[in-house]
Amino acid sequence: MIHALDHVVILVEQLSSAVAAYTAAGFVVAPGGEHADGATHNALISFPDGTYLELLAFRRPAPEHRWWRHVAAGPGLIDFALLPVNTTIAVAAAADRGLMMDGPVAGGRIRPDGLSLAWETAWPPSPDLPFLCGDVTDRSLRVPDADFWGHTNGARGIAEVVVAVVDPVASAGRYAMLLGITPQAAPAEARIPLGESEIVLRGPDSGDQQVLDRLARRGEGICAVKLKGLHFPDLTTTLGAAIMAAHVA
Repeated sequence: MIHALDHVVILVEQLSSAVAAYTAAGFVVAPGGEHADGATHNALISFPDGTYLELLAFRRPAPEHRWWRHVAAGPGLIDFALLPVNTTIAVAAAADRGLMMDGPVAGGRIRPDGLSLAWETAWPPSPDLPFLCGDVTDRSLRVPDADFWGHTNGARGIAEVVVAVVDPVASAGRYAMLLGITPQAAPAEARIPLGESEIVLRGPDSGDQQVLDRLARRGEGICAVKLKGLHFPDLTTTLGAAIMAAHVA
């Protein structure tokens, strides 16, 4: 079972500069660490709803890395993950419904305090879908706790992620196989509730400029994030990633 949004990945050019920019925008940024392959390192912005933003930078050229292709297009939103109860079971269930994921694949990172974390990922067959990230070590070791929730900009969680897709109806069908649900889909947009968040599949017919820009620059994938409680309508210009306030109480 896949029961919630886990996190959103934001590519940044230099981690220290990004941490300074996000801190200036009112976020509490927690140190993350170096990933097991040594190619990337990160910092995290966590929320009370259990989701978080991952600021990720490359430490060295890594053409073999899944996300290296995004470097040429510059910083911004590049991917997002869902949280399975059990990665192996979630992958098998998706396969039974006709969607073949690559995984589980072992992963991890070393925190600045020296603690090693482990997780399993599973990767989708098409870029309109998220990847899965399931913990092997306790999730509380991976995700910063309440000490890091006091964002002065009011942010308290991810309300929705907007995914740029070529065909919302076709993409909704793939999400149905991944999640075991039946989304309501139209030619311009499909919405998929998941835990306390929502995934919005939006096509070029929607006229959304962020969708059109994402499709032109990087192809299908996440193009915007809307945060609960954010005091600022739009931080996109400030941060170089489409981060906006959700219209919720």
